[in-house]
Amino acid sequence: MSKLFSSENKEIFLNPLNANNPIAVQVLGICSALAVTSQLEPAIVMGLSVTAITAFSNVIISLLRKTIPNRIRIIVQLVVVAALVTIVSQVLKAFAYDVSVQLSVYVGLIITNCILMGRLEAFAMQNGPWESFLDGVGNGLGYALILVIVGFVRELLGFGTLLGFQVVPQCLYDWGYQNNGMMTMPAMSLIIVGCVIWVHRSFNKEEQK
Repeated sequence: MSKLFSSENKEIFLNPLNANNPIAVQVLGICSALAVTSQLEPAIVMGLSVTAITAFSNVIISLLRKTIPNRIRIIVQLVVVAALVTIVSQVLKAFAYDVSVQLSVYVGLIITNCILMGRLEAFAMQNGPWESFLDGVGNGLGYALILVIVGFVRELLGFGTLLGFQVVPQCLYDWGYQNNGMMTMPAMSLIIVGCVIWVHRSFNKEEQK
């Protein structure tokens, strides 16, 4: 049991959350981060979907890595990811249809997410199932964290709501407050992601000193 939660495994899990965050540091998965963060709910669902797919695809590829011919390894990885994306898409349509409609084609486009293929090729093909699972969960949650931050800011300032609930008091609107319509536009997500990356790197630079 101690080996399962060794310091090395803790580092594998925690590193993508901050020091090697897939969006803030590696600048991967930016397209979906821009596309699904106009509100908090779809951002959370997308983050959890990517986390589940990354974790389980890592485990599957890790279990199969010694039997996959090198020349077709990318094809096998794509088939595994595509199967998991299809399962997640059907689950969302069955249990969270409204969010599934909001996410639209972006659930299917998880197949092309650079984070997934990068972790499969760089980690799962060289490590065991448990380590690969931790790596997948860590990278998925690191990705989800940035989506949640961006979705939080955009929905709060753009709609005055969080998860669909009104949080900006009506008295502020009575005094002249207006929602920032620009926050609902895709361009603002790029600006917010840029600000998150700037803050993250500035903070880590201070920590390293």
